Amino acid sequence: MEVLQRSPESGRQEQSVLPCDGHTPATPLSCPNHQGKTMEYYCGPCETAMCVECTEGEHREHCTVPLKDVLEQHKASLRSQLDSIRSRIPQLTSAIDLVGDISRQLSERKNAAVNEICSTFEELERALQQRKNSLLQDLESISVSKQKVLQAQLSSLRQGLDNMESSVRFTEQALGHGSETEVLLVRKQMSERLNELASRDFPLHPQQNPQLEFRVETDGLRRSLQNLGALLTTSAVAYASVATGEGLRQALVGHQTSVTVTTKDKDGELVRTGNAILQAQLTGPDGGAHDGEVTDNKNGTYEVLYTPRHEGEHQLSLRLYGQPLRGSPYRVRAIKPGDVPASPEDVKRRVKSPSGGHIRQKAVRRPSSMYSTNKKKENPIEDEMILRVGSRGRDKGEFSNLQGISTTSNNRIVVADSNNQCIQVFSNEGQFKLRFGVRGRSPGQLQRPTGVAVDMNGDIIVADYDNRWVSIFSPEGKFKNKVGVGRLMGPKGVAVDRNGHLIVVDNKSCCIFIFQSNGKLVGRFGGRNPGDKQQTGTLDGN
Repeated sequence: MEVLQRSPESGRQEQSVLPCDGHTPATPLSCPNHQGKTMEYYCGPCETAMCVECTEGEHREHCTVPLKDVLEQHKASLRSQLDSIRSRIPQLTSAIDLVGDISRQLSERKNAAVNEICSTFEELERALQQRKNSLLQDLESISVSKQKVLQAQLSSLRQGLDNMESSVRFTEQALGHGSETEVLLVRKQMSERLNELASRDFPLHPQQNPQLEFRVETDGLRRSLQNLGALLTTSAVAYASVATGEGLRQALVGHQTSVTVTTKDKDGELVRTGNAILQAQLTGPDGGAHDGEVTDNKNGTYEVLYTPRHEGEHQLSLRLYGQPLRGSPYRVRAIKPGDVPASPEDVKRRVKSPSGGHIRQKAVRRPSSMYSTNKKKENPIEDEMILRVGSRGRDKGEFSNLQGISTTSNNRIVVADSNNQCIQVFSNEGQFKLRFGVRGRSPGQLQRPTGVAVDMNGDIIVADYDNRWVSIFSPEGKFKNKVGVGRLMGPKGVAVDRNGHLIVVDNKSCCIFIFQSNGKLVGRFGGRNPGDKQQTGTLDGN
């Protein structure tokens, strides 16, 4: 018999040639166009079954085959599609379990944070109450002590006053109303008493002071309370975040190697904040594992440092919030320093220099020009390169359109990398130390840095050409201040004099500006206008 089944996608009813119970063959289907004819053929172009008369009629120009010949082919195709779908079911199940677990962890950590916040502030409330009670007890104790002294003094003074007043009244009555005999009888007694009262030493000066007040500075405490505690979280996810650096491929045994991790959110956008939970683990060829050191740059990037202990293949595992980073684990080959393949730019020999053991390397000889001579140079070293730092690229230690360079007092080389929108710092031996700066037009961001200098405090001064200001960063790359906003049109270079003034070359206005480190303009000279009063100081920006 015919079976009508509903397509799960379209909802339309279709004729099925499948058995009703899955075991007993179904009755052959009748052709809807030719009554009593069984559909025994299949038209591939039309993807439909038909009877023999249909093959001779409207489908006569189509390629038709017996229905039974294509049945197994279609079954195999459906089985293949079915297997493909079934293979994805465990993936979806695993994803559901994982996302559900993260959702559960998020709820648990939210509840834990709520409990911690409540317990913290309850503890602070108890501490405040204890302090309040302590202050009230101390206040009461001091007040009682002072009152005791004052009350004793008042009692002594009042008693003396009563004695004097009673003696005065008695003597006045005897003098005014007593007989001569009575006066003579009490004279000696009253005279001694009056003399004693007149010479008695009374505590006439206050033996305590009235000061007792409560003084407290609450502004600082209120500011501290307003900033008390912080909620740490990011939108970074492991599958979108990336790791870069030579340390993902090769490392030297016994030498510290670095990898940079850049965190991104689900849309692939850079995460600009730190505090993500990133873990690094290096597994050696012997199966031994040790953790790497992770440094949070607080801008969404992280520096991972590890040191291979053995030669051979290692696995570097980077996990963000417990999930593997894209491409993790990475296969890293650790080799001995002496096994580094030689290249034309490798170290040839070492020479001593006043600044330490620099790498000495021959430079590539330039072709002769029309002004050159064949005369042998008197100094054979003057055309030899001592050290080469960096290469073309976008990673740390790589450059794209260098514009400025300076040095620090602690033997560092500071480079303005214009197209990479960053500042990079190296040791005098060429070892990468620090990179900071991101593209943007907000304070602390860079838009084509062209000049760099270092002041007496070690702060790094950057001429930011397209942002039209000079940025000041700490030696660690933390933004501190910007100078020249509204005055500079295109700062190209910057220097620092012995007074700490910033001397800025403004390419577009053809001027030299001099600023204090706080941004106050000290002076300027030059200019493009030939009619300027200081025409001799006019600069040409071309």
